[in-house]
Amino acid sequence: MEDAEVRAALEAVRDGLRAEIDAMTAAPRDPMGAVSFGKRVGEGTTQAVERIAQVDAAKALSAKLRDVERAIAKLDEGTYGVCDGCGAVIPLERLEAIPWAVLCVSCAANRG
Repeated sequence: MEDAEVRAALEAVRDGLRAEIDAMTAAPRDPMGAVSFGKRVGEGTTQAVERIAQVDAAKALSAKLRDVERAIAKLDEGTYGVCDGCGAVIPLERLEAIPWAVLCVSCAANRG
């Protein structure tokens, strides 16, 4: 894939992630929808659990967004396809599967 194609794909992923994160982190539209807790498991507990799951998902999307933005920066620097961890060349197969990969498989395994 050409750099321009990679950039366009990465920018599309970046824009989609930003929109998804914005939607997830927006303040609730219903001010009366405050979560309350009582002695019994009820709707407030369900809402709180859903919100915790939503926060975790937003964190994961934010981490992916950082990698996408770093991959775009690497295109600008001329270092796209080079591992940020060890400096090795990231295999083409990995970049085709995960265009925002900024680490080789070995470094990515150590990161997570």
